[in-house]
Amino acid sequence: MKRAAAGVVFGLTALMCLGVALVSARYFFPNPVGAEGMAIHLAARPAVLIAHVAGGVTALAIGVFQLVTRRGPRRVWHRWAGRVYVLAVLIGSVAGLGLALTSTAGPMAHWGFGLLAVAWFSTTVMGWRKAVAGEFGQHRRWMIRSLSLTFAAVTLRIMLPLIPLTGMDFVEAYRWVAFLCWVPNLLVAELWIRLSGWPEAPTRALQTSPRSR
Repeated sequence: MKRAAAGVVFGLTALMCLGVALVSARYFFPNPVGAEGMAIHLAARPAVLIAHVAGGVTALAIGVFQLVTRRGPRRVWHRWAGRVYVLAVLIGSVAGLGLALTSTAGPMAHWGFGLLAVAWFSTTVMGWRKAVAGEFGQHRRWMIRSLSLTFAAVTLRIMLPLIPLTGMDFVEAYRWVAFLCWVPNLLVAELWIRLSGWPEAPTRALQTSPRSR
């Protein structure tokens, strides 16, 4: 029963990630439909916006599937896909920071999306470093944090259509969304990590296995 429920959650998460990635890909084409909110960035800094979208779309499309158990040939896929994911996040987060600092929604949005970019970059780099060091327990923990921040692209798009229902001014609500689209994600990820029972101590599975000698 638990496995079936987990499968449903994974399936829905994957569909949402792929859906947002597909919709976001419209920025790769001239005059994207429904891009009024990004019109200023498209006009003033199109290269930065495209870099952010490219990194985010790639991370969304790849990241969720990195949670699947890695065995046999899948381990090779996991490593190579992981490298692409890390590169995508580095590009997307650096570009995202540039967009955050030039947001027209004011200082609160600058801080919200800026901290998201920094946290996204930092958790991903930590996850990559732990993998390189062979500390796979810690690697998994950090990458789950990273993936929860990648998922902010999904929660942001869930929240934006709900703003009119709050009765708040759109810009004022958007400033709160700059934090709400990712802070709860990170808290849920942290709770998942704590309840998972994964060891906090580093595990050097690769270095201690007979195959690695």
